[in-house]
Amino acid sequence: MTRRRDGELSPGEDSVVVEEPLEIRLREGAAGAESRFVVTMRTPGDDEELAVGLLFGEGVIASAGEVLSVGRPSNAWLDPVLARNVVVVTLAPDPARASRIPRRATVMGSACGVCGRTSVHDVLQLARQGCEGALRRDAAGCGEELLLPSALLASLPEALRSRQRVFDRTGGVHAAGLFAPDGTLVLAREDVGRHNATDKAIGALLRSRTPAPPILAVSGRAGFEVVQKAALAGVRVVAAVSAPTSLAVRMAEEAGITLVGFLRGETFNVYSHPHRIAS
Repeated sequence: MTRRRDGELSPGEDSVVVEEPLEIRLREGAAGAESRFVVTMRTPGDDEELAVGLLFGEGVIASAGEVLSVGRPSNAWLDPVLARNVVVVTLAPDPARASRIPRRATVMGSACGVCGRTSVHDVLQLARQGCEGALRRDAAGCGEELLLPSALLASLPEALRSRQRVFDRTGGVHAAGLFAPDGTLVLAREDVGRHNATDKAIGALLRSRTPAPPILAVSGRAGFEVVQKAALAGVRVVAAVSAPTSLAVRMAEEAGITLVGFLRGETFNVYSHPHRIAS
């Protein structure tokens, strides 16, 4: 690459974030045939978590118990590209699952969480299932009210930033972090797509059978897809360093989620359910 500094051009080197397709295939039972579910653009790494989290966020599975295994295709050794960019999720047989698999019209880009849906109605219906989400029923503190001091909320971006190793090298990825009520960072994931980072984090919870912490912080904008995934997982506070969208605010209000935007330093805006934030 060529870099311009102090009015001059000179050759140099730079680290660029990797963006590659990941094909997710489904298989009903260990003896079932593989079928393509979706191709999504992502940053390689934590692919199994991404696949499980995406299936959960799409409503294809309701719990980790439906996942028998996650791995690469059996013939992956024949093709290094196949080994790197295809994941097969084997699910426990369920005759009703076919009706829950969404119809998709496009390949999902790294900036798109629900772009492949063919019906806006499908998206809204899925988001409204959040209050009954499988992780929500066992979410940490779900049965008691949550009250976060403003200072604790303000500390989340820095705590998340401390775990953004790929961002340190490239400056080109988003991050999603799940936090305990006391502000402890439970886990964080990075990806070129903010919705992928969220899927990876939630997928990690599912695979470890860990109850969902109540707070999700994301490094960029709070779009609808982030709130939808948080609702299904049982998250009660979503905090973003940038702006929310109108549909994100609407769905946060309906799902009982406290949505915080423009969380920078000591300042932030609360767009829904402000009773969980103390001064």
